[in-house]
Amino acid sequence: MSKTQNTGLVVLAFFSIYVIWGSTYLLNKIAVTELAPFMLASIRFITAGLLIFILCRILKISLAITRKQLVNTVITGFLFLTFGNGMVVWALRFVDSGFAALLISAQPLVVLILMRIIDGKKIQPMSVVGIVLGIIGMYLLVSQKQVINQENSILGMAMVFLALFSWAYGSLFVGRANLPANYFVNTGYQMISGGILLLIASLIFGEPWSAPTDWSSRTQLAMVLLIIFGSIVAFTSFNYLLKVVSPEKVATSTYVNPIIALLLGWYFLNEQITMQSIIAAAVLLTGVYFINTRKKLLIFSRFSNKASNEVN
Repeated sequence: MSKTQNTGLVVLAFFSIYVIWGSTYLLNKIAVTELAPFMLASIRFITAGLLIFILCRILKISLAITRKQLVNTVITGFLFLTFGNGMVVWALRFVDSGFAALLISAQPLVVLILMRIIDGKKIQPMSVVGIVLGIIGMYLLVSQKQVINQENSILGMAMVFLALFSWAYGSLFVGRANLPANYFVNTGYQMISGGILLLIASLIFGEPWSAPTDWSSRTQLAMVLLIIFGSIVAFTSFNYLLKVVSPEKVATSTYVNPIIALLLGWYFLNEQITMQSIIAAAVLLTGVYFINTRKKLLIFSRFSNKASNEVN
C-alpha cells in the first residue's frame, strides 16, 4: 500500500471515530423517540454482529473460540452493550443527546477511580487535578436549572452514570480477560451476546415491538446508520488506528465526540447549548485531558526543572 493510500485511510478512520461515533448519540435519540430503547439496541447489535460473522466467513476467518472466551465475551457484551449502551439509549428519552455525550466523556475519570478502588493503583498528581476538574465539570453540567427541570431528567442522568461505571469496569475486565485474538471475532461475539441479553431485557420489561416496515423513514435511516457505520465501520476504524498511529492520537476522540454530539443535537434537534454547558464542557474535557495524556508527567517534570534552574 502506498503512503498516499495509507494517509487517506488514516484520515477516513479518524473521520469515523470523530464524526460517526459522535453522531451515534443523535441517531439513538432520533430512533428512541419512536422505538423502545432495549428493542432498538438489541436489533442494532444483533444485526451488526451477524453482519460481522458473515464478513468473517467471507474473509475465511475462523469463528471458533474456547468456552472461557465465550463466557468472557458474554460478560463484556453485557457490560459494554447490554447495560452500558442500553442504559444510555433508555436515558436519551429524558436527556439531550449532547448532554449525555458530555457526561460519558468522563469515562477515563471513572476508570481511574475504579483502578484505585479495585487495584489500589496510585493516582498521579496531575491525574488528581484531572479528577477534580472532571468532578467540577460534571457538577456544572448537571446542576443547570434547564436540565433539572426537565421531566425525569434526574432519572435519565442516574442511568447515564450507571452506564459510565459499567463501561469503566468493562474496560478493566477486558484488560484481564481471555478474549478471542481476532478483533472481528471478538466484537462479533460481544455484539451478538449483548444484543441477545438486550432482547431478553426487552421481553422482560414488556416493551412493544414493531417491524422495520412500520417505522418512519427517519427511524429506518437512523437504524441503518447505527448498524453499518456506528457499529461496524467505526469499530473497525478504531482497531485500525490503534495499529498505525499512537494511542494518544486515537484517544483524542474522547474530546471530539461530545463536541460533535452537542453540535449535531443543536442543529438537527434544536437542543439548547447554554453558556454553563460550554463552561462545563471546557472544564470536564480539560480534566479528561490531564487524565489521558501519558506525557503529562514528563512535561510537568521538565517544566518544573526549567523553572527551578531559571530561579536558581
